[in-house]
Amino acid sequence: MTTAPTENQHVIEIRRNQETWQKKTVLRQAYAVLYRLICAQLSRVEGSTVELGSGIGALKEFLPNCVATDIFPNPWLDRVENAYGLSFPNTSLSNLILFDVFHHLQWPGSALKEFARVLRLQGRVIMMEPGFGLLGKFVYSHFHHEPLGFDHPISWDRSAADGDSAGSYYAAQGNAWRLFKLGEGAGRVPEWKTIMVRPLAALSYVASGGFSRPSLYPSLLFPFVRSFDRIADFLPSLFATRLLVVLERL
Repeated sequence: MTTAPTENQHVIEIRRNQETWQKKTVLRQAYAVLYRLICAQLSRVEGSTVELGSGIGALKEFLPNCVATDIFPNPWLDRVENAYGLSFPNTSLSNLILFDVFHHLQWPGSALKEFARVLRLQGRVIMMEPGFGLLGKFVYSHFHHEPLGFDHPISWDRSAADGDSAGSYYAAQGNAWRLFKLGEGAGRVPEWKTIMVRPLAALSYVASGGFSRPSLYPSLLFPFVRSFDRIADFLPSLFATRLLVVLERL
């Protein structure tokens, strides 16, 4: 689940995603729904809102004042940041947004401790992650290259012995589902109040094909497909493909 990343690989993937984003209207429509759900959960306490792992920086279209960051520099980003050692002062931020980033954190406990350091009281961590109803398990196991990670233990805290793997690429798509939905993180996050753990069907997102596959429907049918999202949300054990998690700093 870990490999050594390179800046060149990152740049190639980002440029490919940028091209897809511009060409694929239905993808932008599907992401807009998810971004609006995130924005609706923002804390109103004083401080900056920061996105970790901003990628192509698409969130800026919905939240212009958000500070966009990633592990490698790009012209549209505001700064380079590492989740385990953020450069922001203590209690200076109101929100941290992670969209498909949490499952890349090999030591989630260490990252959450760092998030607690930089957030003000009642500041929030807002995460959008893969969800694992029956449909989600099928989609992410068959149509996505990253491992699910359900059969591996989660390394909660980074230790001195982890030095050689620091900076390596890590992915375990099921980590947020395991920790927050299935309860494997119970008692491990004393600095946080869980505000929301919401499974989402997000059929409009899945059927859009994402960044790597063709869409199963044209953009004109987006409102029609969204209507199925709202119905399927009532059966998360069957249809969940996304998970919205909101934690608030105590």
